Amino acid sequence: MRVAVVGAGSIGLAVAWRAALRGAEVAVHDPEPGSGASRVAAGMIAPVTEAHYGEEALTPFMAASADAWPGFARELAAATGLDVGFRDVPTLVAAVEDGDRAEIDRQSDLYRATARAVERLTPRAARKVEPLLSHRVRAAVLAPQDRAVDPRAVHSALLAAVEVAGVELRRETVADLRDLDADQVVLAAGCGSAALGDLPVRPVRGAVLRLRAVGDQPLPRTTVRGFVKGHPIYIVTRDGGEVVVGATSDERGHDRRTGTAGAVHDLLRRSIELVPEIAEYHLAEVSVGFRPGTPDNLPLIGRLDHRTLAATGHYRNGIALIPATADAVADLLAGEERPDLAPFDPLRFKRTAAPRETPPVGPAPAASGHRPDSNRVAENAAPQRVAPSAPDPSADHARERPAPSIPTEPAAEEARP
Repeated sequence: MRVAVVGAGSIGLAVAWRAALRGAEVAVHDPEPGSGASRVAAGMIAPVTEAHYGEEALTPFMAASADAWPGFARELAAATGLDVGFRDVPTLVAAVEDGDRAEIDRQSDLYRATARAVERLTPRAARKVEPLLSHRVRAAVLAPQDRAVDPRAVHSALLAAVEVAGVELRRETVADLRDLDADQVVLAAGCGSAALGDLPVRPVRGAVLRLRAVGDQPLPRTTVRGFVKGHPIYIVTRDGGEVVVGATSDERGHDRRTGTAGAVHDLLRRSIELVPEIAEYHLAEVSVGFRPGTPDNLPLIGRLDHRTLAATGHYRNGIALIPATADAVADLLAGEERPDLAPFDPLRFKRTAAPRETPPVGPAPAASGHRPDSNRVAENAAPQRVAPSAPDPSADHARERPAPSIPTEPAAEEARP
């Protein structure tokens, strides 16, 4: 079977790798592999702390993918000899004011609904888990089964893995899926999927900071998330002294400018309030990526027709969902049934008579009068750029709008699932 995968972000490459390992003859099409969200993403594998109200249908799939990640990372390392920066460290969610404490209480109910381990901690206990945590912290929750990975390292390893598996990488733009010489086509083009597949995928922009500790400066030993005056923040430590802080979130098309000084200041201020040591790190990079959002914030995974499948629209969770998505699409290509993918049917919006309103980007309304602003935490910016722009059919806030053009230059890093 000849398979064409459109999009060489981490999702597309993982699908290509899995399909090739099952004996398919695979070609991946992308003019600039890795120019999507993978390099911008924080890399949190967080089935607990990435749970959001209204997205409960994603919980089992997120959990399965999180559980698959350790083995997936080992397989990549064995196939390529490359380390993907997988870190089996917990996530600590902290609050610094009474209003933020109420938000922690509200979020804890959602976290517990995932049926995974969640521990409520006193401020003293939280600082034992994370010694760099501010003494102003009023409450905390620990998610010991959440993990993290380095998306840039993952993408590099996947590029090497597909080469070892005999996948052909074609650095070219695809304008029409019907032109591809293949038995099966997988559309994994992130935000580019709107034009190529007539799918309701919209770009949700996010700015992320990368800082670097110098010398023997201490680093957070957990992933730290939290709320500061009602606003969310995350802090993810990488091997080698890098710390990722994020993220803003807005819907302004494909504007790749790295954001205002105020946005950078807000991210730094919030992160320093949680982890004061961050004030001593060096600011190394400000980057922008685009998460491919859908009207219900769930991915699009499944058949579009007898020849074409979708593996796109992963929004915040592209990195976290790599293993589960790749195996699911490989199963579908092999003719296997996957009833668990029903919530992610890529045709579900066309089959729904009543119009859907796009849910807000972020958690349910915050407690104690706090409302997260447009700079809410959103994990994996996950787009891919493969085709020229075309009208975007997504129902963004219940109204039609044209899709922004898909730029040809890369984002300030990468931006793939």
